Amino acid sequence: MSLDRRPDGLDDDTVAAVGKVSEAMEWIERARGRLYDFHQLSGHADLLVGQAVEALRDAGHDEQADRLERELVGRNVLDGRWTFQVVEEYDDHYWSVARELAAAVQDELTDGVRHVHEAEMKADRITPGHPRHRPTPPDA
Repeated sequence: MSLDRRPDGLDDDTVAAVGKVSEAMEWIERARGRLYDFHQLSGHADLLVGQAVEALRDAGHDEQADRLERELVGRNVLDGRWTFQVVEEYDDHYWSVARELAAAVQDELTDGVRHVHEAEMKADRITPGHPRHRPTPPDA
């Protein structure tokens, strides 16, 4: 089975350019993942600070517990925002737009065929006849 995904008439420069759009989108997805990491890490830390407040109180340190509770528990990470709001803004104002535009470029220039550039890279790097260099899974 072949890895040829290139629509008829698609030139090398267009394949490379659409490949760059795809690569950029992969980095945007990675950035979004890091933002979700930040969201979860910050949220977990806030819960731990809440537990620390209780532990300080149990140990008789009400002044320190009160200060942490007042100043840190539930605090905005950015002015007026918890991390879920940061994630929502990123998703709504950047990530979703990037996905739409990347999909439009792919639809318009490669007839919606994904990873043309990558498939051609794979085809160039296959060792013919090597069982671990098959173009596709054996049942495909």
